[in-house]
Amino acid sequence: MNRLQGPLMMVLSMGGFALQDALIKTLAQRIPAGEISLTIGFGGALVFGLMLRRRRLPLVSRQAVRGAVLVRNLAEVFAATCMILGVALVPLSVVSSILQAMPLTVTLGAAVFLGEPVGWRRWSAIVVGLVGVLMILRPGAGGFDQLALIPLAAVFVLSARDIATRKVPPGVASLQLSFWGFLALFPSGLLLLALRGEGLVAPDALEWLMLLGATVFGVLAYAALVMATRTGSIAATTPFRYARLVFAMLLGVLVFGERPDGWMLAGAALVVLAGLYTLMREIAVKRR
Repeated sequence: MNRLQGPLMMVLSMGGFALQDALIKTLAQRIPAGEISLTIGFGGALVFGLMLRRRRLPLVSRQAVRGAVLVRNLAEVFAATCMILGVALVPLSVVSSILQAMPLTVTLGAAVFLGEPVGWRRWSAIVVGLVGVLMILRPGAGGFDQLALIPLAAVFVLSARDIATRKVPPGVASLQLSFWGFLALFPSGLLLLALRGEGLVAPDALEWLMLLGATVFGVLAYAALVMATRTGSIAATTPFRYARLVFAMLLGVLVFGERPDGWMLAGAALVVLAGLYTLMREIAVKRR
């Protein structure tokens, strides 16, 4: 069971994030996206804040506004803004397909900004993956949706967050990063309200239930992700990140009536294959 725990937690995590996205998409048709961000941010920060207090760790420290931690927290703000807006306005299957390019953009960013060595094979995989993203977006084609650039922006900002995370001092606890990550949804929510010229509304009982569900799924998915990365090897768990694409496509088709076309499916396949190949090369290099 121990060998299966990491992959199982990763699958559960990806399923939780996909369900959260589906609830956010449904809610965005009923209440302002900024209000969704504020509510989820409050719920998640409350949960992780209580966990910090239980472990006698500080909620706020000077490190939150210094160096890599500051960059990470700022990236969280803009990533949350792009993600919630993207999920609200773009088909779920498209958002999830584009998000699968993250391992490639993280590798690209680590090579450019951190000086990590990347061989020609991984550079080739990055190019192939980006071609897959272009197949999903199809710029210049009749079916091009400019709104799909929003989740693409999220990919680059999330990659910046992950790269900054590698430089976070060891003394900063994961719980603190999680707490600050959910706090980042507050400025994100205010930014969304300002950008869309919307104000807060009073959710009805069903909307409160969906907001609660989105918060719970988000917190549990994050907790499962942490468990997956701590209990399983990278080689065993990382490939199961792509389960999110499967869950998102199923929800998109069954719940929102989406119909992914051949170009999008082929592009998503290229992105996934390129990501898996990059992972294999990274593992091979580390074993030398």
